[in-house]
Amino acid sequence: MRPFYLTTPIYYVNDLPHVGHIYTTVVADTLARYRRLAGDDVRFLTGTDEHGQKIERAAKKEGIAPIELADRVVARYHQLWQRLGISHDDFVRTTQERHERAVPAILARMKEAGDLYLARHEGWYCTGCETFYTEKELAQPGNLCPDHRTPTEWKAEENLFFRLSRYEQPLLELYERNPGFVRPESRLNEVRAFVAGGLKDLSISRFGLDWGVPFPGHPGHSVWVWLDALTNYISALGFGAAAGEDDLFARFWQSEGVRLHLVGKDILRFHAVFWPAFLMSAQLPLPTTVWAHGWWLRDEQKMSKSIGNVVRPDHLIERFGADPLRYFLLREMVFGQDASFSDEAFVDRFNSDLANDLGNTASRLVTLSRSAFDGRTPPTPCDDNPLIPVAAAVVAEYREAMESFAFQTALRALWRLLAEANQYIVAREPWKKIKSEGPSESLSRVLWNGLESVRIVATGLLPFLPEVAPKVLAAIGAGAPPASLDALAWGGLPTGADLPALEPLFPRIDKEKYMSEIASSQPAVPKPEAEAPQGPPQIDITQFGAVELKIGRVLACEAVPKSERLLKLSVDLGEAQPRQVLAGIARAYKPEELVDSQVVVVANLKPAKLMGLESQGMVLAATDPDGQPILVRPHASGATPGTRVK
Repeated sequence: MRPFYLTTPIYYVNDLPHVGHIYTTVVADTLARYRRLAGDDVRFLTGTDEHGQKIERAAKKEGIAPIELADRVVARYHQLWQRLGISHDDFVRTTQERHERAVPAILARMKEAGDLYLARHEGWYCTGCETFYTEKELAQPGNLCPDHRTPTEWKAEENLFFRLSRYEQPLLELYERNPGFVRPESRLNEVRAFVAGGLKDLSISRFGLDWGVPFPGHPGHSVWVWLDALTNYISALGFGAAAGEDDLFARFWQSEGVRLHLVGKDILRFHAVFWPAFLMSAQLPLPTTVWAHGWWLRDEQKMSKSIGNVVRPDHLIERFGADPLRYFLLREMVFGQDASFSDEAFVDRFNSDLANDLGNTASRLVTLSRSAFDGRTPPTPCDDNPLIPVAAAVVAEYREAMESFAFQTALRALWRLLAEANQYIVAREPWKKIKSEGPSESLSRVLWNGLESVRIVATGLLPFLPEVAPKVLAAIGAGAPPASLDALAWGGLPTGADLPALEPLFPRIDKEKYMSEIASSQPAVPKPEAEAPQGPPQIDITQFGAVELKIGRVLACEAVPKSERLLKLSVDLGEAQPRQVLAGIARAYKPEELVDSQVVVVANLKPAKLMGLESQGMVLAATDPDGQPILVRPHASGATPGTRVK
């Protein structure tokens, strides 16, 4: 059995979990369940990040100790993961003794490598990110954090530093040697460009912070929260423990298996640059893949507790169950890209895919079979029918999609088999055969084929819907859930098995009523009165100065699916993270010809949603007489990303 170590980020405990946390964990759980069915030796880790100034301040605000705040939020995570059917093998906390033992152990290795030194450090500090930023990286005006858009504070103190600059070339060689280290490819391009731009040594201690892991040999200093947090991936396996207590570390980290980190794109740099550099310094194996997914957006912004636009999962789970929420998250987002959460989209998916396609198909076939064959599955199977090649093609597509983390594609493939089975049943009208032929062999074959198609779909859904998929299998007479993907082969439905009466799996949602309830529970936002159009107004120099035009370098570019006009660009504007910018230039420019070119970007334009994706700026372009776009490009070679255009 191949070792397969799978991790989520550890979640910060300064607030309760929201849909953003749920998504990463549901993805990890779906993968873990699939890999177990595939025969891998799976270890699935999640947990909580409990140190740092943000926790310390949040606890102080409530008048409680930081560990009390952490314990309360951790209990909520445990409850939520249980309700969502999360099958993690371990839950690590950075306040556990095993973790606080591992952090000094990796620091000792880094020190032995000669990679730590003491120096004075000053800069703009974001408490929310627990990170220093240069002035060039900040959002202006106001020296705002580029992620949270909240004010940073100037800090100057003596810190321990890590010689990150020493690992610039080894990291670039890693990305070149193993392009699958960061996925998807567009994220690898961003990471490679960041490292190629030059790495500076990294401050890895904070002075005067009580709520953290003490830095060995330096009283008053605590370990930087990100070095502390990243170490969880090996502390949970027993790194730093006595000999004989680190079997899991040898089995899952030092083996030839898979070591996969699932992270949001906003923390990719920590996982794909800093973490492998720490491990190189400590002479420890690296993760095999860091896979960065997109953001769930709400009100055209990243869903974040710091911003205050989160969607809490409680009411959705209480009202509709955990599996419909899991299905929506995995079906709606293309893994690696951004997606928008909306109550209307959730209801549409529930009613169309779950209530109608899956629920009604299973119910109709069970009802017909119970009626025709005395409450049992059809007695005669069928090994020669048009659904067999469809099922074989669907299973192949499903397995290929799951191997490449294309969850949306995997689900779409299963639903294609459901659609084909429905058409097959409608064309053969078994409800008429019952009246005209009774429990005939022909009727048996038709209904058995329909039920067998549903069995294959339900088997494929086991990683996605851990509560409902087994119920579907039991309802159609297939018995207990299988332990292997071999069950996806055609022919597994038993004949003459008991068919219990089937309760509705997904009672249909009254969309109008539900949306009305949602609307009434939210405060109305007054709309500004529209002014009569007066033509393009003149502006003065001050107003023009408010438009922030910057030089950007295109790190990656790709076509937007289902759009003939849009390209999605990842643009370096000299900030902490590249911007995602959508541009309607696909008819004039190929994605590959734009990579590494310079463009002019309106950098302070309010983000907008196009084709379900967020555009965080606008690329300047003119239009030729034929209506084709012409990019405005800098001619000066010395212009660096982030340079203002005036």
